[in-house]
Amino acid sequence: MSKKTKTRRTTKSPSETFAVRTSPNWPLLAISILGMALSGYLSWTAFSGGAVQGCSAGGGCDTVLTSRWATLLGLPTSLWGLLAYAGLAGIALFVRRSDKQWSYAWTAAFFGVCYSVYLTFVSLTILESACPYCLTSLALMTGALALVTWQRRPEMAHRSWGWLAGPRAVLAAVVILMLHANYVAPQPEPLGPEDPMIRALAEHLSDEGVLFYGASWCPHCQEQKRLFGASASRLPYIECSPAGPNTPQAPSCSRAGVQSYPTWIINGRAYVGEVMTLSQLASATGFPGGADFK
Repeated sequence: MSKKTKTRRTTKSPSETFAVRTSPNWPLLAISILGMALSGYLSWTAFSGGAVQGCSAGGGCDTVLTSRWATLLGLPTSLWGLLAYAGLAGIALFVRRSDKQWSYAWTAAFFGVCYSVYLTFVSLTILESACPYCLTSLALMTGALALVTWQRRPEMAHRSWGWLAGPRAVLAAVVILMLHANYVAPQPEPLGPEDPMIRALAEHLSDEGVLFYGASWCPHCQEQKRLFGASASRLPYIECSPAGPNTPQAPSCSRAGVQSYPTWIINGRAYVGEVMTLSQLASATGFPGGADFK
């Protein structure tokens, strides 16, 4: 093959020549910053154990944000949302070749919308609740996808939507189905005899007047009980949502000012929205031998 023939084959046609942006994609960056602010706030409250503004205990928003779907791979789902919006912001700022920016941004927004739609479907059907923060995030991610779709450049018209969306939709469906199977898998019940030390700690908490406020549908409360295994029934537990999610809070919990689950009241101090380890509970209540808990 001659050198001239090679040159003809490697030379790009005019339709394959893409422009380079001289400035960031400001509209996409604006949407990304709003999404980062929203998901950043939810992530901060999740890590700090604080209450989310406008989410009353037992309400629809609280039901969603304290459900098992509020975490993904051990981290708050909102943190993954923050990373997704940050990724979109990075694409809008630093990827200047028009075709690559469009492809990266469309892919990220598409996956974000798919997962947001899944979470919204779960909240409305399984949890039978709605979270304004989550719906706002869905609207922002949908807005980002719509914006990028509208920004598709003419020179990319030869790429069909089926070729673009098909493989990504299949991959998103597989990932979401795998995650959903993990979310709905039954949690093992504690079996076997009681551990003497754990039983002693549970009885000590009751003797010291400690109170443990929670809800039957709260996964963090269930996780807290599982730490005590077969001795969980000895905990000074108060059910705040006897009629299930989206129902009025039990009067005793309302009088105590409980805003999030689980809430521990130890020596007049409230430990809100966090799963406390056995050693933390032992230390907070002066239980002897607490250092032996691992």
